[in-house]
Amino acid sequence: MRQNSGMMARARPLGGRLAGLAGRAADGSRTALEDVVEFIRGIAVPAGIIALILAFFALVSGRAAAADAPAAAGKAAPVAASSKTGSKSGKFTLVSPDIGQGKDMSLDQVYNGFGCKGKNSSPALFWSAPPAGTQSFAIMVHDPDAPTGSGFWHWVVYNIPATETTVPAGAGDTSKKYLPAGVIQGRTDFGTSGYGGPCPPPGKPHHYHFRIFALKVAKLDVPADATAAMVGFAVNANKLAEADLVGLYGR
Repeated sequence: MRQNSGMMARARPLGGRLAGLAGRAADGSRTALEDVVEFIRGIAVPAGIIALILAFFALVSGRAAAADAPAAAGKAAPVAASSKTGSKSGKFTLVSPDIGQGKDMSLDQVYNGFGCKGKNSSPALFWSAPPAGTQSFAIMVHDPDAPTGSGFWHWVVYNIPATETTVPAGAGDTSKKYLPAGVIQGRTDFGTSGYGGPCPPPGKPHHYHFRIFALKVAKLDVPADATAAMVGFAVNANKLAEADLVGLYGR
């Protein structure tokens, strides 16, 4: 009984803090999702619970953005609000329970091959406050430090429906079918589709940019076997806004 009472006592301030952050998200707070990530990183919460909390806040933020926008003539856009960088509810934001901004990535996300021995699991990603007129999303992961002259593409995902606010951990494994129907995982610089994690040559840590793009088209007009560079060209030609999350890895 004493142990249970102690757990309940600790849960009350946690619940109160989360409720306060939820209110800020519903009111369209600019940094609510980022604050949630910072808060839950400071407490002992299982990864699965963290993912559920972030999914809830991403959903709340998305509903706040939709409530801000007037109905368009004819047919309303699936995601609503207005600015080049985000909705009236705040800044277009990308966060992950698996990767801290500017922090070292774990072996869970690292490639398994070429001398690296990671699990090659793509991280869970959550986003909020996309701009008005968003018709779809694309995710592209790039290492500009790779010694190739043009960097290295690690993940290319596009035609993500505008109603989505998250991709689950492990979605980069094309055999698992974790993504909605119609979403395409393009060819990376590993020569295959799906997620390929970090595996830089020994030396200084590389920077891995996880970017989500809000696009003004529902589908990209690119060939099924398009290179990452071609997909990137189409993404930037149709971009309304983007958000960036940077992880580090070196060996």
